[in-house]
Amino acid sequence: MRLDELIAADTVGEGAAVEITGLAYDSRRVRPGTLFFCVPGYRRDGHEFAAQAVRDGAVALVVERSLGLGVPEVAVPSVRAAMGPVAARWHGDPTARLKVVGITGTNGKTTTAFLARALLEATGEQTGLLGTVTSIVGGEEQPVERTTPEAIDLQADFHAMLEGGDQACVMEVSSHALELSRVDGIHFAVTIFTNLTQDHLDFHETMEDYFRAKRRLFTPAPSVSVVNVGDEYGRRLAGEIDGVRTFAVESDGRDRNAAVGADYRATDLRCDFGGCRFTLYTPAGEREVVLGLAGRFNVANAVGALAAAHALGGELDVLIAAVERGVRVPGRMETVDEGQDFAVLVDYAHTPDSLKNVLGAARELTGTGAQVEGRVVCVFGAGGDRDRGKRPLMGEIGARLADVLVVTSDNPRSEDPEAIIAEILAGAVGVRPRGAQPIESIVDRKEAILRAIQGARAGDVVVIAGKGHEQGQEFEDGRKLPFDDMSVARDALRACMGTGARAGASA
Repeated sequence: MRLDELIAADTVGEGAAVEITGLAYDSRRVRPGTLFFCVPGYRRDGHEFAAQAVRDGAVALVVERSLGLGVPEVAVPSVRAAMGPVAARWHGDPTARLKVVGITGTNGKTTTAFLARALLEATGEQTGLLGTVTSIVGGEEQPVERTTPEAIDLQADFHAMLEGGDQACVMEVSSHALELSRVDGIHFAVTIFTNLTQDHLDFHETMEDYFRAKRRLFTPAPSVSVVNVGDEYGRRLAGEIDGVRTFAVESDGRDRNAAVGADYRATDLRCDFGGCRFTLYTPAGEREVVLGLAGRFNVANAVGALAAAHALGGELDVLIAAVERGVRVPGRMETVDEGQDFAVLVDYAHTPDSLKNVLGAARELTGTGAQVEGRVVCVFGAGGDRDRGKRPLMGEIGARLADVLVVTSDNPRSEDPEAIIAEILAGAVGVRPRGAQPIESIVDRKEAILRAIQGARAGDVVVIAGKGHEQGQEFEDGRKLPFDDMSVARDALRACMGTGARAGASA
């Protein structure tokens, strides 16, 4: 394809007729005939690698400043903003033929994506998935590097989906991807907003900046926007955009009022370890639903996914049957069961709001199936080199909502794990009620999980929060060691059961 067929001729200038055989934003991927995008980054600037790209065969450059390297240069205000539309054109605009469901929000993206994919597949449409846990392209599972890939990789994935027989795609859309224009050039059939709570303020600086980044997914408006009006920012978003279908889960206070007017709403929730039962009201009628996922926040995820699939033409009863068949979402309220008389849940909760939701769900489940009411036991930490402001907030939530709290490491990265723990504990000062068990801090995450499990009693719910599906623990200098909360918890349970250790012996 010629350069001027990819980019407007008045922008290209000299060299418009040069033949392009590939696109790259990473100089290590340059081959003869490549159009190289000089993307400015946070640590390095792609313009610095342009000379090497030309030596390796790049025949044209997309730049923000002139480099004079002897090949055609396309000067644009933002290389990032140019990359998506050019990549879409290169691949034949695949999302014009692929139904794309985009999901954004602080919490719930992954669960909503897994559910939405299951619902679309139930309607007979082969559906791809791009998300935090895994990607599925043309029916083949692929490893994930980031929640939302760079624009060139995204468009290549969409093209491969069409080639592999996919008719639709469900994708998680991060705020970073929206701010960095990675999803520019995508035609979204439906977009979903789950919620907005504090996270990523190391990147966005303020909650208003964070909201505006999320809002970009809905402007210009896709065919349908599905918005959770049980969330404060969702109510604001719904009032600012067109083509909205709203959803909410009835709770109390403002949430109850929001649910009354929502297009899709869940009421009369009854949750236990087997999941949640609720009454669903929709524009197509009322149904009783049994969801095989525990926690009222998962009801919100399910209703949002159902509203999106319904908007795409899915028949309501077919969709509800698919919801009730269920889907496993790795690291999201996953149970670890070795026959013990207490529950162990692993969840990705790593923000103040998600930790509050998971501990609230755990409180509802304590004592389920046991003769005595149990306690909520929680193990969590916070990631290094990320939003430090949420650490004391999570400490306050953990201290207030858990009966037994063990603060530990998450992914410390370049930071001192003990310093991170100290910032978490600072938020817990004065929160613990008189007579409550003291908060423990154990830097070694494996030891902390073992300690929590050793101290659990019949009817307790042990929540291991923060890492969920992740298979490694990140330390300084990019070092990553294998670590899986599910496996560590299972080993700890087997060790305790095998030695006859009784819960509560040391608590």
